[in-house]
Amino acid sequence: MRKITMSRAGKLTVAVTALLALAGGFLGVSAAAASQPQAATAGENYVIGTDTTFAPFEYRENGELTGIDMDLIRDIAKNQGFTVEIKSLGFDAALQALQSNQVDGVIAGMSITDERELIFDFSDPYFDSGVQMAVAEDNTEITGYADLAGETVVAKRGSEGETFANSIKDEYDFTVKALADSATMYDDVKAGNSVAVFDDYPVLAYGINQNNGLKSVTEKEQGSSYGFAVNKGQNPELLAAFNTGLAELQDNGDYQAILDTYLEQPAPAAASGFFALLSDSMPALMKGLGLTLLATGLSILIALVLGVVFGFFKVSESRILRGIASVYVSIFRGTPLLVQAFFFYFGLPQLTGQSIDVLTAGVLTLSLNAGAYMTEIVRGGIQSVDPGQTEAGRSLGLGYVTTMRRVVLPQAVKIMTPSFINQFVMTLKDTSLLAVIGFAELTYQGQQIYAANFRTGETLLIVAALYFIVINLLTMLSNKLDKRFNK
Repeated sequence: MRKITMSRAGKLTVAVTALLALAGGFLGVSAAAASQPQAATAGENYVIGTDTTFAPFEYRENGELTGIDMDLIRDIAKNQGFTVEIKSLGFDAALQALQSNQVDGVIAGMSITDERELIFDFSDPYFDSGVQMAVAEDNTEITGYADLAGETVVAKRGSEGETFANSIKDEYDFTVKALADSATMYDDVKAGNSVAVFDDYPVLAYGINQNNGLKSVTEKEQGSSYGFAVNKGQNPELLAAFNTGLAELQDNGDYQAILDTYLEQPAPAAASGFFALLSDSMPALMKGLGLTLLATGLSILIALVLGVVFGFFKVSESRILRGIASVYVSIFRGTPLLVQAFFFYFGLPQLTGQSIDVLTAGVLTLSLNAGAYMTEIVRGGIQSVDPGQTEAGRSLGLGYVTTMRRVVLPQAVKIMTPSFINQFVMTLKDTSLLAVIGFAELTYQGQQIYAANFRTGETLLIVAALYFIVINLLTMLSNKLDKRFNK
């Protein structure tokens, strides 16, 4: 993420620009006619966080991130002379990334509210939203709010839909459940776990048009507006450039063209078979699988080193070393992996002031977590060897280190190998949890696919099959190596 600095030349440029603008005002020259890129942002690169699944504002098509928000921020960047790096994190994760300075700004269909304005600075509104309620398309019992008495509805966590649903739940006597994304909400309604969904009307309309299995049953409720956000008091030049670029896009018609591209009534999505879905999904899934294997491989190597070191600490005669190992194991076995992932990606940068990329955060999480379990595997393997073996080595005049290396460890490795293989498999599966911090592994890619086509069951079946195949192939390979080296 960029560090904001301004040279004397930069300050002079800003001053000259202000004087020219003032002179232009006296001469009757409009700002639009004399538009220039913001001097403070020209040539800069900004990291922008966004949601993963909020079509038509942000979603993936043919593996590429697209939508209203994506076109808008890219066109504004081009108009104002800066570049952007988009990080697709998920709505909650994007806001946490902004607060921890992992990103410079967030554009994610984010409603401007009084509560959020206490934490973030918002741009001028770029879209006026609203909320609608939808039910399963075969549901004939729920036709309005009055039919929700005693029922459960679902809304996206932190969204305008959730706010509106909570505002009327007491009046109509229903319960609100919050989920992370639109595709999951729609599946919850279709599965019968909730009777209705409250969602932003363009998102809901887009999903219905893409055959998501729902139908809207209420008129649009007036809602708040969407805005681009930065941390309060930070990146004011980026916010100014966004506002200037937005105004120019609105003046020259490009803004309306973007809206028309995604919000005009499109042709309904054509139905396609399972094998067509498999073929279309495979490039993105293979990319995700590659990142899954990369993170797993790096994590296991680091975890193995940690496990051996702290495993020896656990069986050491030194009380201090045993204490250090025990604390390490207790921390990483006693806290959820998901909490650890959030801490390393969002919490650590807040504490240190240094940003950390998602792959590093993911590998750090998996390796430290797996290393704690490896520590116990090594300790258990060493202590499973008959103590008489150590006594025999020492009686032959061998030192402690030599006895461990030549007598105890060869026997302990045979005992530990099945547990090492099991931990390898567990770590591979644990990579799926890194999807919550935007790591584009296999599960994340699957989420991107069904968020756009709403074919959740089939997509997850393909993802599960890939995990099954890869895990079984790696298990077979590990077992063969075990038999070869531990005869």
